[in-house]
Amino acid sequence: MKKIFLLSLLILVLAACGGKKEVKPVSSESITYTEAATLAETVRVAFVSNDRDTLQKNSTEEGSRAMMASKKMFDQLELTFTPRWLEIEQNQVNLNISWKSTWTNAGKKTEDRGMAVFVMEGRPLKVSKILRANPFVFPEQ
Repeated sequence: MKKIFLLSLLILVLAACGGKKEVKPVSSESITYTEAATLAETVRVAFVSNDRDTLQKNSTEEGSRAMMASKKMFDQLELTFTPRWLEIEQNQVNLNISWKSTWTNAGKKTEDRGMAVFVMEGRPLKVSKILRANPFVFPEQ
């Protein structure tokens, strides 16, 4: 009797757990976040490697000026981005990014860090503004 009870309990558990797994569709917010974070990384890599074509392709005219206007020459640049928060409005996406940089110029290292807001617009997204602490500006001493 005990064996029959355990066997029927086992069959019941397997039947309850053996159904098809439900796959949830990816939300539009998740897709937008992925696109915005990828764009920020693309712009970061293009700036570090001094690829002006990629910067212009992935930004509006105003956004391109914000990234290249105060660019000074540097021997080496280490720049890291950490996306922190995404705000989605009707025609605009604001990606808050925490960043750290180490600029090397003529053997002198200068470190900086801050929080920036990348304002992105359009389809596909393009950087249109950088608010707060711009990571693409050489830190002043």
